[in-house]
Amino acid sequence: MRYLALVLLFAASLSMGATEKWEIDSSHSTARFKVKHMMVTNVSGEVGGVEGEITLDGDDMTKMTVTAKADMKTISTNNAKRDEHLRGDDFFSTKKFPTASFKSKKVAKDGDKYKITGDLTLHGVTKEVVLDSEGVTPAIKDPWGAMRRGFSATGKIDRKEFGVSYGKVLDNGGAMVANEVELNIECEVKNEAAPAAKTAPKKKG
Repeated sequence: MRYLALVLLFAASLSMGATEKWEIDSSHSTARFKVKHMMVTNVSGEVGGVEGEITLDGDDMTKMTVTAKADMKTISTNNAKRDEHLRGDDFFSTKKFPTASFKSKKVAKDGDKYKITGDLTLHGVTKEVVLDSEGVTPAIKDPWGAMRRGFSATGKIDRKEFGVSYGKVLDNGGAMVANEVELNIECEVKNEAAPAAKTAPKKKG
């Protein structure tokens, strides 16, 4: 009997520590960016076709892993002529480099938030970047029975480090397009097999 109890306890501990894979829902996920134009205003845009997964190990966010990619051909700033220019060889050369990808290497707690260090591949160049995140939201059950969570992250990159060096110099010596680009990633992830949250039994009477 004691042996059986130990086996059951061991099995339960394995179950509690099992990792869960959460698939990124492309229709509810996007990668947004913002860059200074002519030193006077910001131009914002987004990239769609975000795919990938997040792996969780219980409630320990430092064990989280993130793997994602985005379709650079979908880049949009709400201006067709500018978007065509961005897809061209002056900027992202999307015919040659159609996707951007990110793969986390470590996650560290930073106060109430987390620092996600990983490799970003953009324009055929891979560089280590650090993203800030609050982790993932608690799971909820959608109307079709799947479990869903939310995940967001922000960061900054230097576009020239990724070989995107186009830029004219203004009369005052400033850059027409700034080198620093702000990133804002919003993802909704789902798990068809994730267990629903347990509810406390109703009290009698």
